[in-house]
Amino acid sequence: MSRLGELGAKLYRGEVGYDFVGKRRFWYGVSILITITAIVGLAVRGLNMGIEFQGGAVFTTPKVSVSAAHAEKVAEEAAGHDAIVQELGTGGMRIQISNVDTSKADQIRPTLAKELNVDPKDINAELVGPSWGEQIANKAWTGLGVFMILVVIYLAIAFEWRMALAALIALIHDITITVGVYALVGFEVTPGTVIGLLTILGYSLYDTVVVFDSLKEQSKDLTKQTRFTYSEVANRSINSTLVRSINTTVVALLPVAGLLFIGGGVLGAGMLNDISLSLFVGLAAGAYSSIFIATPLVADFKEREPQFKALTKRVLAKRAQAARDEAAAGGDGAQPQDSVPDGEQHAVVGPRSQRGRGRSSGRRR
Repeated sequence: MSRLGELGAKLYRGEVGYDFVGKRRFWYGVSILITITAIVGLAVRGLNMGIEFQGGAVFTTPKVSVSAAHAEKVAEEAAGHDAIVQELGTGGMRIQISNVDTSKADQIRPTLAKELNVDPKDINAELVGPSWGEQIANKAWTGLGVFMILVVIYLAIAFEWRMALAALIALIHDITITVGVYALVGFEVTPGTVIGLLTILGYSLYDTVVVFDSLKEQSKDLTKQTRFTYSEVANRSINSTLVRSINTTVVALLPVAGLLFIGGGVLGAGMLNDISLSLFVGLAAGAYSSIFIATPLVADFKEREPQFKALTKRVLAKRAQAARDEAAAGGDGAQPQDSVPDGEQHAVVGPRSQRGRGRSSGRRR
């Protein structure tokens, strides 16, 4: 068995693990810092909206001998607006200018043709009206809102409202970070970007639901025992699915990284950046939020319930009593699994192979 497979097996059995829930306040702080950075970037720089959202013109030229920088300068002087120029594999260029109407486009085309040394008839112009762009933006927001509502309803029915709320917070966290990165990097926002956002929300939700399903299974009849608190069981659920989440995310990120860094960066296919950046950032943020945000939030919500507050007190009291009994018996200082000093909680609960023994022990209060 490989080292990763062996680690995954130990995590699944609860033999090793990281205390995600116990250190949740640190990771909450990291998430808040990243989110604030994203919001500041969005407020200061704003989003570079494509012409699909704000209207404009796209000029596609045949093969030319000038540089992209020169073509951009010519287009901006002719239009009076910022231009985005992309080199095409055919040797031509795609020149995008926002806030340009039909009459203005007819004036820009001959100027471009003259400066680029091509026939005006060979330059293809596509116009997008601002009203159409506004409709596309409204439909994008509507689609995102419907997706969020359906997610909350499904999770509330399949699990419970606390898990639905935690998943919603995690999804908003992922969207905010992804949009903030777009603002900081300056990549253009197109309908492909919206498609990428909806796609990564699905991946993030998948990881979250996997952990929630494990948590739901392991927390059945939890208040009938006195060995583990809800937070400890939640932490075990994260650890038992950790390797699966990492493998799923890495496998999904590899082809997306190829699109972003090779297709968009090395080969210059800038149009791939529209969707690949949202996928890359969103997949990474989704995996992070599923592990460090969603389930710890559920643990926070559940630990506020009276029955789980009482459970935590009983568990800690039993461990404190076991520690005192051990000390009184003159033991060698080694602590059994149930003998954790008051105020300390297990990062990971016992192996699954001992589940039956744990249940029987839970009956002896």
